[in-house]
Amino acid sequence: MQKTAKRRVGKQKKTVGKNGRSPDNKTTQMIELLKRPDGATLQELTSASGWQSHSVRGFLSAALGKRMGLKVNSKKGDDGQRVYRIA
Repeated sequence: MQKTAKRRVGKQKKTVGKNGRSPDNKTTQMIELLKRPDGATLQELTSASGWQSHSVRGFLSAALGKRMGLKVNSKKGDDGQRVYRIA
């Protein structure tokens, strides 16, 4: 009896995330919101991403600011809400 060799297949990179979207979809969506002339409030960013507010602020600092080298400005609006904008 002859054994057949099993072919070992390595893990392949996922090109689609868990929800069927591309992995960088939230990043792209967040950048588009921040590029608007009037920017985006924290509430708008949390609604768009589904993340909690502290996660959005961390994303703005780490992913956009440090990794991507984008400068994110923030300013408190007339209504007391902070508005974030890519400079």
